[in-house]
Amino acid sequence: MKRPLDPGVLVVFEGIDGVGKSTQIGAVAGALRGLGIEVVASKEPTDGPFGKRLRASATTGRLDPAAELELFVADRREHVANLILPSLARGAVVILDRYYFSNAAYQGARGLSWESILAANEEFAPEPDLLVWLDLPPERSLERIRTRGDVANEFERAHLLEASRAIFGSIRKPYLRRMDATQSVGSIRDVVVDEVMRLRAARDGNATRG
Repeated sequence: MKRPLDPGVLVVFEGIDGVGKSTQIGAVAGALRGLGIEVVASKEPTDGPFGKRLRASATTGRLDPAAELELFVADRREHVANLILPSLARGAVVILDRYYFSNAAYQGARGLSWESILAANEEFAPEPDLLVWLDLPPERSLERIRTRGDVANEFERAHLLEASRAIFGSIRKPYLRRMDATQSVGSIRDVVVDEVMRLRAARDGNATRG
């Protein structure tokens, strides 16, 4: 959807499972809050009713691709209306752990058209100001999952991760920044924080001229 003229900044972290999105979001959010900036950190699927059904399916068995996508879209519609747009409207930096790009990658890996998934979501969901794709080969991501003591779930099968990674690599957006997930947390944090500050200044300038 066309973004309203709001002062907020929308940042999305994407990538296959195990690349360090949660850790990186914590680092970026902490740095921005230290600068006195309001940060709203959230995730998809959410903890709402649709999101809970999706999370349960990761261990009990995945739904068919179309039904799975339908739940993701329903969850996202609530997320956009109840949290994302209101937070951006009051000037917060909204940081998301996954967004509709994950649907393109993961449901696309199961045979759906990833281009159509992007287009359908962009009819109602605001596009991010910054999309950070943390890239890591699946064998490295699965190693990280095992190292933290977790067992790969139904969304974390090696062949699906490889297909999902390939789709992430096919997405072309002017706001997408690919970052090597083997870099240090601090290195990635600093790049993202600098970019967020630049985006905030640009949106403040646009609002003033408007």
